Amino acid sequence: MKRWLVRLSVLSLISVCWAQPGAPAPVTLIRAGVLIDGVSNSARRDQLITIRGNIITGVADAGSAGVPGNLPAGATFIDLSQATVLPGLIDAHTHIFLQGEDPAEGGYDIQLLKHSLAFRAARATVSVRRALDQGFTTLRDLETEGAGYGDVGIKQAITGGYIPGPRLFVSTRAISTTGGYPLEGYAPEIEVPKGVQIIDGPIEARKAARQQLDHGADWIKVYMTHRSWVGRNGDLVSQPTLTVEELRAIVDETHGWGKKVACHAYGGEGLQRALDGGCDSIEHGLVLTDAQIAQMIRQGTWLCATLSAYLSGWSPADTQEGQRDRKRASAHEQSFRKALKAGVKIAFGTDIGGIPWSEPIAQEFPHMVDFGMTPMQAIQSATSRAAELLEMDGRLGVIAPGAYADVVAVSGDPLANIKILENVGFVMKDGKVFRNDLVSK
Repeated sequence: MKRWLVRLSVLSLISVCWAQPGAPAPVTLIRAGVLIDGVSNSARRDQLITIRGNIITGVADAGSAGVPGNLPAGATFIDLSQATVLPGLIDAHTHIFLQGEDPAEGGYDIQLLKHSLAFRAARATVSVRRALDQGFTTLRDLETEGAGYGDVGIKQAITGGYIPGPRLFVSTRAISTTGGYPLEGYAPEIEVPKGVQIIDGPIEARKAARQQLDHGADWIKVYMTHRSWVGRNGDLVSQPTLTVEELRAIVDETHGWGKKVACHAYGGEGLQRALDGGCDSIEHGLVLTDAQIAQMIRQGTWLCATLSAYLSGWSPADTQEGQRDRKRASAHEQSFRKALKAGVKIAFGTDIGGIPWSEPIAQEFPHMVDFGMTPMQAIQSATSRAAELLEMDGRLGVIAPGAYADVVAVSGDPLANIKILENVGFVMKDGKVFRNDLVSK
């Protein structure tokens, strides 16, 4: 009797979603063989996800609903009963206007010196499609690297349906100080473009934040450190940039607009200034002291570690750059492990763009697991936890009623082998299927 009541309630929910007057949005039903919902600490089997338009309206045991035999007229049924279904993934640190910067092709400088904004925007269009195809339905893109407000334009094109791509949270130009960002090394009489907006002093800092927010920034990105090297004592040293007063002006202005500040910070004085100035997320955090970790927990500061960017592409070991690269990697692992153990809030991020877009974004997951996360924790860092960072908890990063219908699926069990997430075979964003290599509708 109880089983029939459950079945009746599920069918009633489907019927209500389908039959409401004045609401023509289509109904889609997805049968998930295994469901990882982004929040729960264990997976569920044989679940039915009900979607109306672009919103998830229900999740229930599929066996109780009697589908696909009892489908409402006109509803679409997607059979993922042989797959693992997850929320759309979120990468909280990307650069859609970077392409990996092969030194043989001119490196970073050539993009600002020779590549037109139109050319770079065309390549960014390809980048966002690659992200979507890999199951990343949301990106926090942390600056355009000299492409101005191009990320706002790409976001508008995606939102308007002109090009396919993830939801974008953009930070436009980013901010640093004189001597704090490339292009560098040119004759001092030549004015070369910079990859960020340069400020000096709290007044210029506040004005830059206002300009970027006025032109569409969802986040403000600040560089609190620049170069890093191995110091005399064998420690990793990083050059600080903004003062605490400069950062506080930016944070005060940005928070006044109801938005947040992401701070690139490797370690040392620059990272300490980032925390003292009230930043909302630390990007990279290669060297975190115990005191800084405790301060992050007190202040609710997020860590977006971007491990992948520092674990490959090293210079030869007998060079200063190679010694720095290896020190970065070892210090980063230690800091990540300490932050995880202490309970720092961690969101998934890759720095893809600094890494070629031809590489899998999901390569970050195995590094996180190798450095102490469980596979479920790593998945949650790219779903519900990243959504919380974006203040979109309950709407992104979960398979639950009221969330946007961002759904991905893989063959196999990512809890047993996290690398499976490098091979997403089904992608739905906003209720629309963009990739379907797993099933026939």
